[in-house]
Amino acid sequence: MTSKRAQRNEAFVWIWLPGETEPVVAGRINRNGDTYAFNYGASYLSRKDAIPIYEPELPLRRGLIEPAAGLSMASCIRDGSPDAWGRRVIINRLVDAKAPEAREITELTYLLESGSDRIGALDFQKSAKEYVPRLKAEASYEELLEAAERIEKGVPLTPALDQALTHGTSVGGARPKALIDKVDRKLIAKFSSSTDLYSVVKAEFIAMKLAAACGLNVAPVAIIAAAGKDVLLIERFDRTKTNGGWQRNAMVSALTMLGLDEMMARYASYEELAEIIRHRFTKPKETLRELYGRICFNILCGNTDDHARNHAAFWDGKMLTLTPAYDICPQGRTGNEATQAMLIKGENRMSALKSCLDAAPDFLLNEEDAITIIEDQITTIAGEWDAICELAKLTETDMNLFAGRQFLNAYCTEGLGEEYAALIERFEHARAFITTKTHNAHPQRNQ
Repeated sequence: MTSKRAQRNEAFVWIWLPGETEPVVAGRINRNGDTYAFNYGASYLSRKDAIPIYEPELPLRRGLIEPAAGLSMASCIRDGSPDAWGRRVIINRLVDAKAPEAREITELTYLLESGSDRIGALDFQKSAKEYVPRLKAEASYEELLEAAERIEKGVPLTPALDQALTHGTSVGGARPKALIDKVDRKLIAKFSSSTDLYSVVKAEFIAMKLAAACGLNVAPVAIIAAAGKDVLLIERFDRTKTNGGWQRNAMVSALTMLGLDEMMARYASYEELAEIIRHRFTKPKETLRELYGRICFNILCGNTDDHARNHAAFWDGKMLTLTPAYDICPQGRTGNEATQAMLIKGENRMSALKSCLDAAPDFLLNEEDAITIIEDQITTIAGEWDAICELAKLTETDMNLFAGRQFLNAYCTEGLGEEYAALIERFEHARAFITTKTHNAHPQRNQ
């Protein structure tokens, strides 16, 4: 006989309203085959402080709200579901435990089996009356690393490690990670993977630090060692500590803002996102300049994984505000030509500064302003390179891999004509500077 638990076709959405430290039930998700509709609860709609989970996707109104055409679930709800790593942990646990849910894993399974401390202000429960958070067990960084390695090998976990790792399943992304709770702050810990061919963790640390040095609004990061491996710590910006407890800040991804899901992510466009910013964001002019700077920096540092779930905004019920940047991680690269995950201008997604310059008007920037942003970033990358690599304790092998290949790859200047000779010269000078220093193994370190 199939367990009723395995046949679950509904889940209740709980939300932390702005300024609150405890959640209230907002409504219910109903599954019908592969489609998940949503309806707000009458008690929630009657609240004076109720906000839409996200508008226009889930406006505050009575009745069943079907997902938009082409979607199986409202994208603002899917934002709260785990991605590749979290799903892998959940599958590993359910299959190992021979749980009935393993026979038919649906999106509701992922929502209800993942940790409660997920990104944003939502959680998912089996009950509309009682909120029971899925809590974590305490574990050291070394134990979490061991658990991540066991998951990668498909090996069962001990109950304590399973509970500790499950806490982080609701965080998006494909790499091994866990959530760390401190007294006054909350962190995401990203681990080295057994399949890494180079120090991916250090590459992300360096990119995030350089982005901050370039004046971009970036989540604070630190790097530590545990069990002889690197661990990247990223401070969470979707939580606010108050005297009454932790508040959760509602967030939606750019994928949600664009009305897309994973199957349609290849159509995500910075050009369209800029249009949304102009009409629906707080401080649109400043936000457009910030996003433009992030696009330029992604190209200069070799982060081609800038997909639409790697951009997000806070949602206060009426307006959107760009979150700090996160997941700026240079990708492995064997050659020069590369493309960004999101379209930059029209159908162009080439990882070249020419793409950025062509798109400048969409961000209310003239060519002079755009060139200034790019030149300042190039200068900063070169100027801060040595100090940040030193901070990361980067090996000579990884230095040789990163400098001029992921960071300041020659392809960045592809397509720039003679009118951009000054920009090209600045780029080539900076690229030669970091590669020469790398090949000399940073002799000043021994001075």
